[in-house]
Order: sequence, then C-alpha cells, then structure tokens
Amino acid sequence: MDDKTVNRDINVAEHPNKIGIKEGLGYMLGDAGNLFVLTYVSSFLKVFYTDILQIKTKSVANLFLVTRLWDAVNDPMWGAIVAKRKPSKAGKFRPYIKWVAVPLALSQLLCFFDIGKFTSNSAVLLAFAYVTYIAFGMLYTGMNVPFGSLASVITDDPDGRTLLSTFRTIGGGIGGAAPLLLAPFLIYKKVTDGKGGTFNVADSNGMFYFAIAMAVLSVIFYISCYNTTRERVKSEAEPKFDLKKTYLGMIKSKPFVVLALTGILISGQLQFASLNQYLYKNYFCNTNLSVLGTIAQYAPMALMIPFVPKLVKKFGKKELSGFGAFFSAIAAIAAYVIKPNPDQSMIFIIILFIIGFGYSFVSITNWAVVADVIDYQEYKTNIKSESAIYAIYTFCRKLGQTAADYGGLMLLGKIGYDASMANAGFVPGVSEGILKICTLIPAVTYTLIFILYQFAYPLTKEKLEPVYAYVRKVNSEGGEDKTEE
Repeated sequence: MDDKTVNRDINVAEHPNKIGIKEGLGYMLGDAGNLFVLTYVSSFLKVFYTDILQIKTKSVANLFLVTRLWDAVNDPMWGAIVAKRKPSKAGKFRPYIKWVAVPLALSQLLCFFDIGKFTSNSAVLLAFAYVTYIAFGMLYTGMNVPFGSLASVITDDPDGRTLLSTFRTIGGGIGGAAPLLLAPFLIYKKVTDGKGGTFNVADSNGMFYFAIAMAVLSVIFYISCYNTTRERVKSEAEPKFDLKKTYLGMIKSKPFVVLALTGILISGQLQFASLNQYLYKNYFCNTNLSVLGTIAQYAPMALMIPFVPKLVKKFGKKELSGFGAFFSAIAAIAAYVIKPNPDQSMIFIIILFIIGFGYSFVSITNWAVVADVIDYQEYKTNIKSESAIYAIYTFCRKLGQTAADYGGLMLLGKIGYDASMANAGFVPGVSEGILKICTLIPAVTYTLIFILYQFAYPLTKEKLEPVYAYVRKVNSEGGEDKTEE
C-alpha cells in the first residue's frame, strides 16, 4: 500500500483512536499540576534564596549549575526506568502520575522552608538549598517524563495530538498563571524607606504558605489527570533498552536536534523571564506589575487557543511556530531599543503583550511538535522510544533553565545586585543594569528561535503526512516493517 492510498483511507475513515474533550481536559489538569509547583519554584525561588536566606547571587548561580549537571545523569536515568517498565492495567505512564504526586508536592514545599529561622550558618543554609532543590528536580523529572510521554499513547491521531497540545497549553496557562498572578499579593510586604516612600520586600511566611497552597492544588490536579485519561496506543516494556543506540539515533536526527535546540531556548527564555521579578521590584518599584506582566504573557495565548488548531490544519506546526517566533523577536528587539524609564512601566507591559501574542503560536503547538518528532524517530528507525526522547528533551529544557538561571544571576551580581538590594528599591546604575539584562537577552533568544524554526526544522506539513500514515498503520495492524519514503 503506497502513502497516497494510506493517506486517502485515513481521511475517509474516522481514526480508531480519536479522542474527545474529556481526554483533553484530563491531560490539561496534569500540566496545570506540573506548573503550579514548577512556576512557583522557577519564578520565586531565586528571590527566596537571595532575599530571605541571604545567599550570595554567585552561590545561587553555582547551585543551579551543579544541580543541572546532576540532571545529565538523572534525566536519562528516568528515561531508561520508564522505558523498561512493563505496562500494567493502568498503562505504562499513568501510574507515575499517582505515585509521584505527593512526594513532588512535599519537595516543592521544603524548597521554601526558611531554615534561616534556626541557623545563620551560611554553609548550612547553602547545603539545605542544594538538598531540597536537587530532590525537587529529581521528582519533577520523575513526573514530567512519563506525563509528557503519555500524550503519544493517549492517541496517535494527528488531530488528537493537536487537541492534547492545545489543552496542555491551557493547563500550563492555568498552572503557570496562578502563582504569577496571586503570589505577588501574598509573598511580599510593604516597607517604607524613611523618606515617605514605600516599596515591597519578600516575606518568609508568605512564601511558605503560598508553597503549601501550590502543593495541595498540584496533588488534586494530578490525581484528577490520572482518573480522566487512559492509554489507547499499545506500548511495551523495553527490557533490552539500548541507551547508546537510541540516543545516537537522536543525535543523527535533524528534527530532534532542532527540537532540542529550540527546547533549550524556549525553556531558557521562560526561565529568564523570572528575572523580571527583580525588574518590577528594583526598577519600576512596583511588584504588582508582575500581575500585569503575567496577564500580558497569558492573555494572548488564551485568545489564540480557539484558532490555533484550525491554523495548524491549514498551515502546519513548523510554519506557525516560525511566524510566531518572528513576531516575538521584533517586539523583544523593540523593548531593548526603547528602554522604557521607571515611569513608563505600561510601555513595557504592552511590549510583553505583543511578545506573548507571537509566542502563543510556539507554545500551543510545542507539545504536538514533540509528539511529531517521536513519531518521526519511529518512522525512521522502527524504534518506539517515547520516554527516552522525552527524557532528553526534558534535559534540554533544563539546560535552557540552567543557562538562564546561572547567566542571569551572574549578570545580576556583575551589575552590583547583592543582599542589600533586597530592601533598597531603586538603586541608580544597578536598576538600569537590570533593565538592560531583561530586554537584551529576550531579543537575542526569540531571534534564534525564529531562525531555527524557519530555516532548520525540516518537518513541514507535507513531510509529516507519510509519518502519520506509517504510525497509524503500525498501530492498527501491529506491523513491523516501515513504509519506504
């Protein structure tokens, strides 16, 4: 049977693994659970370390670097563990969601425990930060690898994949927006500078209580995800899982290499945006701007969600992602050129909204792109390696976060940010340096994302058609031989 015949049959008959809104909502809840804990840690843990525990910025930067070096072992290890696990009645990936939910929530809670109330020893403070953050990172990977792999076995229907990616984006928006919208009102307290002026500083109790709220919500959402999804696509244990062969195959795959590079940049930029907390606190002197910044980031995404699936069908994921990244790059460059002064905070927020509009195309389609690359690898190699690919992609995203955290904190230290800035408000020279950092890096990052999607990522809409046909044929017939290109 040739590709055209297969494609025609696919278009005529309803896909056997077609899914509906219920499955999308279930998967959405899982990513909301992910982002409740991850966004709070990613966005505010740096502030907790530098302002509450009074750890030096260089030491915090090194902490993030060392923990990511451990992830070079941790993430592939989780990929191998998940790959080798024999499916149960609940499936191969779903059980992890139930098993890891509570330990992950507790590890996030410990990250915001103010051990400084019991000791002022800097070595003890730093050691506690290392242990709790490494534990959180390991458990988050133990949740995220099977959760991300789950999408490829819920359905192999291309439309269903787009539906899952869209709902995952909604879930990520809910889980990501909640900490960013609510935390600023609860984790900061107002102080006066003795001259009639007021500004905000981080509050230890507020940060811990908010961590409790995020931990409870994440567990509720994870269990709901487990109860409302199921694995339709057959998946087997891989007892002879060959790490070397699998990962060498990825390195030789252009789609995966580009996916990995864009993952580093996308995740890096999302993480780097957490430095805006210092911008709001020490440049604009208004931490409530964090709420407006969050709205500017997520509102365009919410507006575009109903339209993106139809646009994907018409134009393709690569094409939409390239367009969106170009739009974001232009806006980010404009922010660096304009350099709004402390009284022009709304100009900065408007630019963030424009960046968010462009990025929405990248974000909404991103997880469907990951599923496409997983399918492409199976199409080219006859090796089904969802968890291995997702584990390496997760590691690449962590590399981006590491570069953002380490580079951002080192830059903060270089321009003069130290513990004294926690209660200082606007400081000439240092505050302007924060603005420069928070506008230049996004301009460069979004430009690189555009270049990769537009000129390097090869899986156009047309090139994916035989991949979809092959995967559906294998899943429906249990075939082993690959259709030739």
